Amino acid sequence: MSPVLAGVLQLLALVAALALAYRPLGDHMARVYGSKKHLRAEKWIYKAIGADPDAEMRWPAYLRGVLAFSAAGVLFLYLLQRLQGSLPGSLGFTSIDPDQAFNTAASFVANTNWQSYSGEQAMGHVVQTGGLAVQNFVSAAVGIAVAVALVRGFARSRTGELGNFWADLVRGTVRILLPISVLGALVLVACGALQNFSGIHEVGQFLNGHSVGGTQEWNGGAVASQEVIKELGTNGGGYFNANSAHPFENPTPFSNLFEIFLILLIPFALTRTFGRMVGSLRQGYAILATMATIWLGFTALMMWTEFHHGGPAFDLAGGATEGKENRFGIAGSAIFSVATTLTSTGAVNSFHSSYTGFGGGIQMLGMQLGEIAPGGTGSGLYGMLILAIIAVFIAGLMVGRTPEYLGKKIGTREIKLAACYILVTPALVLGFTAVAMALPTPGDSMTNTGAHGFSEILYAYTSGANNNGSAFAGLNADTQWFNSTIGLAMLLGRFLPMVFVLALAGSLAEQQPVPETAGTLRTEKPLFTGLLVGTIMIITGLTYFPALALGPLAEGLAS
Repeated sequence: MSPVLAGVLQLLALVAALALAYRPLGDHMARVYGSKKHLRAEKWIYKAIGADPDAEMRWPAYLRGVLAFSAAGVLFLYLLQRLQGSLPGSLGFTSIDPDQAFNTAASFVANTNWQSYSGEQAMGHVVQTGGLAVQNFVSAAVGIAVAVALVRGFARSRTGELGNFWADLVRGTVRILLPISVLGALVLVACGALQNFSGIHEVGQFLNGHSVGGTQEWNGGAVASQEVIKELGTNGGGYFNANSAHPFENPTPFSNLFEIFLILLIPFALTRTFGRMVGSLRQGYAILATMATIWLGFTALMMWTEFHHGGPAFDLAGGATEGKENRFGIAGSAIFSVATTLTSTGAVNSFHSSYTGFGGGIQMLGMQLGEIAPGGTGSGLYGMLILAIIAVFIAGLMVGRTPEYLGKKIGTREIKLAACYILVTPALVLGFTAVAMALPTPGDSMTNTGAHGFSEILYAYTSGANNNGSAFAGLNADTQWFNSTIGLAMLLGRFLPMVFVLALAGSLAEQQPVPETAGTLRTEKPLFTGLLVGTIMIITGLTYFPALALGPLAEGLAS
C-alpha cells in the first residue's frame, strides 16, 4: 500500500469515528449544561468551595468567577513548582526557577501548555499529576463554560443572566471530561502507554536486540492518564520532552489516530450542543460545515506539501521524512500536525521545524486563524461564533440592512466587542515578535538564521498568544525574556478575549428577539457557510500575510 493511500484511509477512518461520536456526545453536553439537577459528588464540591450552583450570574459576575478561579490556579501551580524540592515524589528534582515557574503556571492555566523545559528532567510526580494534570481538566472546563455562556446569550432573551460559572465548571469536569478520560486512558494503556508511579531507572542501550553499550535513564509516571486529557482537553503539554512522539506517550499508529480523534472530539461535537441549545440543529450544522471545510482543506494541503518531491533527497525518502517518526509516517504526522495547530492543543508527534517551508506556514496559519476549525474545547466554538457575527455584519453592509444572527440584532456595541476580540491576538503576536526581532538578546535563542529563524520566533508568539503551546523545536525558549513575554502573551491571549466574549453574551441575552423576515440572512444555508469561510481567510490573510511572507512563504519559495 502506498503511503499516500494509507494516509487517505487514516483520514477516512478518523472522519467516520468523529461522525459516529458527534450526535451522542453533542446531545449529552447539551443535557449536561441544561440540567437543573446536581450529582452528589458535585454537591460536595459546591459545599467545599462555598458556591451556590443555582444562582444565575450576569456577565460581570461570570467573568469574575473565571478570572478568580484562574488566578488561584496560577498561584497554586507556581507555588507547587517553587516548592517541588521539598515535596515527596519529586524524583530528586529541584525547585523550578521563578521565571520558568511563572511561564509554566500561566501556560497550563491558560490551556496553552507551552513548555520551556524537559518534563522528564524537571518535574516530579506531584507537580506532573497534582498540578499539571489537574489544570488540564479545569482549564478545558473553563473554555467550555465560556462557550456555553455565549450560546446562552443567543438562546435567552430579555435577561442578562448567563448561568452559573461554578456549576458549568464542575459539570464540565465531572460529567464530560472525567468519564471520557477514564475510558481513553484504558485504551492508551492497552496500546502500551506508561501508567505507574515508579522512579528513575537506569537501563542499557540496545539496537535490534543487541547491547550497544552505555546506559540511559528512564522515568516512570502516570503518563496515559495525563496523555488522554492533554488531547481531549486540547491542552498539549507532554509528560516527556518529545511529547506525543515519545513511545511511552504514543506507542503505535493506532494510538496516534486515537489521540487525533480525542483532539477533535469535543470541539466538533460542541457544534451540535450549540444547535440543541439555540433550538436549531441546522445552525449547528452550518458551523460544523465551516469548521470541517477548513480542517479538511488544511489537512489536504499539508499532506500534499509533505509528500511533494522537491529534490533527490525527497525522491529517495518518499517525501519530507525529516523530524517525523517512522512508526507514524508522513501521513500520520501531517494529520496530527494540522489537528493540533487548528485546535489549541499544542501536542506534537513530529518536529514542526523540520517540515517544509510551506508546511510550517500551514501550521502557523492554522493557529493564526484563531484556532477555530474546530479549535479548542470551547474556545473554538466561541471564536467561530464571533466570526459568524462579523460575517453577518459584512453581509448586512452589502445590502444596507441591520445585521441579525439567530434572531439577535448585531448593533454598534456587539460589533465593537467582536472587533476587539479579533484584534487582541494579532496585536500580541505581531507586537511581541517585532520587539523580539528588534532587540539583540532574543535573537541569540534562534538556532537558524534568515527566514527560518524569523519563523521560529513568529511561531513561538503565535503559539503562545493563541493558547496553542506547540513549539517549532528550533528556539531556545528557556530564557528570562521568552519565559516572561510568552507567559504574558498566554495570559492576555486567553483571558482578554474571554472578557469580550462574556460582555457580548450579556448584551445578546438582554435583547428581545427580532422576527425573521424575507430580508433576513439565512445563516443555516451553504451560502452563509461559504461567506463565513471567506471572511475567516480574508481577515487572517490581511492581518498576518506580511509576517508570513517574511518567514515560511519566503522559505518555501526559496526551496
